[in-house]
Amino acid sequence: MEFQNTTVMVTGAAGALGRTVVETFAAAGATMIVVDVAADRLAGAFGPAHRQVAVDVTDPAAVGAAIGPLAAEVDILCNIAGGFAMGPAVHETPPALWEDMLGRNAVSVLNMARAVVPAMTARGRGRIVNVAAMGALRAAPAMGAYAVAKSAVLRLTEAMAGELRESGINVNCVMPSIIDTPANRADMPGADPARWVAREALADVILFLASERARAIHGAAIPVVGLS
Repeated sequence: MEFQNTTVMVTGAAGALGRTVVETFAAAGATMIVVDVAADRLAGAFGPAHRQVAVDVTDPAAVGAAIGPLAAEVDILCNIAGGFAMGPAVHETPPALWEDMLGRNAVSVLNMARAVVPAMTARGRGRIVNVAAMGALRAAPAMGAYAVAKSAVLRLTEAMAGELRESGINVNCVMPSIIDTPANRADMPGADPARWVAREALADVILFLASERARAIHGAAIPVVGLS
């Protein structure tokens, strides 16, 4: 199997997309380390099937303590943790919403990089796949904080790719549009989810970017939009 003898760490693992990414890598033979904010979320999602790490990925000290000791085992890091929130107009957006969107989407990537990249650099190999969004390219009204946060993910991906490519580490990201999740179906009951991005399809692109087949790809931002 393609990812046999490979250890993959997935953040946001208990979420809808995270679970699909974990299942897809596991089916391809990978050993999984699943990361989410709460132990009960992980236990409910996976039981004893995979090694579980409960940590708030927006907290740099907590990430260092929880992830640092495991970093030498990680061949592939998938930063799936994130979040979405509509907001008011930019000038009315409260500081807490800015901090929440930046924290969950962008600061989480930075904290995980601090914890994992030094060990990858020491080994001379690794793959990192981040999740940006199409909103990183063009913001919509009432989505300023989210778009800024996902734009930060895109720019972090580009910067890291340039910094780490000579160390044998590939860093890339995906940019989905609307993902077909239970939460999005509940929030948009009048929409046609068949036009959205299936989680399995997005996981396949993430799997490709983490694979040896993508060894020459650095700093890519892959649009994954389905029919939306």
